[in-house]
Order: sequence, then structure tokens, then C-alpha cells
Amino acid sequence: MAEIRLGIVEDDTIVRDSLNTYFSQMEDIRITISGSSFEDFVEALQKRETVPPTVMLLDIQLPGLSGIEGIPILKKYLPNVNIIMLTTFEDNEKIFSALCAGAVSYLSKQSTLASIYECIRTVSGGGSYMSPGIARKVVQHFVQATRQNSHALSARQREIVDAIVDGLSYKMIAGRLGISLDTVRTHIMQIYRELNIHSKGELIKWALER
Repeated sequence: MAEIRLGIVEDDTIVRDSLNTYFSQMEDIRITISGSSFEDFVEALQKRETVPPTVMLLDIQLPGLSGIEGIPILKKYLPNVNIIMLTTFEDNEKIFSALCAGAVSYLSKQSTLASIYECIRTVSGGGSYMSPGIARKVVQHFVQATRQNSHALSARQREIVDAIVDGLSYKMIAGRLGISLDTVRTHIMQIYRELNIHSKGELIKWALER
């Protein structure tokens, strides 16, 4: 079993000590650095005072730079590191900010140490891991976005999309719906803009996926 090099940045002494104690007992994990601020961690990397970790447990609320602000910097030094956010914050904005910045997993500090260990093992194998409550938020976000995207089209625009999927030309669509060719073209431009697509092929793919 390949060794997992673990870095921990957590300013809560009790939490950090608990993580250090638990993971130092794991045969497949070696803690290479454990600190209370992102700046201290980066300084240790710059001075090569530590073996670069392959997995990071990173808190969000830190003195100085926050964990989210630090992710892009961390990725410059360690582009292949797997970043796990371990935090008390479970609001949508912070979850998606962290994931978009480059984190691969997001865990609540209410997670058990066993769950955190499972997460570390999972991301080391190329996967991703979320606390159940956070995973639900992520799913709900994308379901809502899909619904909003689908309902963004008017009834007439959906009729035009259906006609395009059926293989009709713009002229044939105008005849089917009893509207002018210019009106069809106007609707098509509005549909493209609404769905942020740029071709008939993309539109057909969007329609078929739904």
C-alpha cells in the first residue's frame, strides 16, 4: 500500500491535535506538516522544511489567508495535491467557492475521524468524497440549476426546439407553427443566448439530454 503524505492546516488546537494523534497511528499515512496558518505552511514549503504532502486537510477560517484564498497558491506549489476542506461552514457559497478553486472534497468538522480517514483514502485513489449533508447540497444545487435552465424557454421556444430535434429546417418550422421565418430566426438567437450555446448540434444535444 502506497504511503499517503498528509498535510494539516487547522488553527483550532484541539481539532489539530486530535487529527495528529489519530492519523499518526495509521500505517499508510505519514503526517509531513501540521500547522495553524496557511502562511506558515507555505513558508515551510519554500524553505523545503517538509516533504510535500499528497493530501491536504485544509480549514477555511484561518488567521491570515483563508483556506479558500490559499487554494490557488497551494496549487502553484503542489499542482497534484488533493485538497480536502475540513470546516464548520456548510453554506452553498463556501462549498462551491472551495470546489471551484480546486478542492476535491469538502467535509464537515462534525465528521468522524474514521470518515475523514475514508475520505483521505478515497481522494488518494483518484476519487472525491463529501459529507452526506454537503453532498445533498451539491446535488440540490445542480438539480435546481437544471430546472431553471429548462424553464428559461417559453412555450413557443420549446416548440421550436422540438421541431429542430425532429429535423425540420427553419422554413419548415415557420410553416408548422404558422409564424414568419424571421420570427423563427429571432427565437433561435434568443434560445442560444438563454442556454449559452452556439450551434444547432449543441441545441439538439441539450434537448436530448433532457
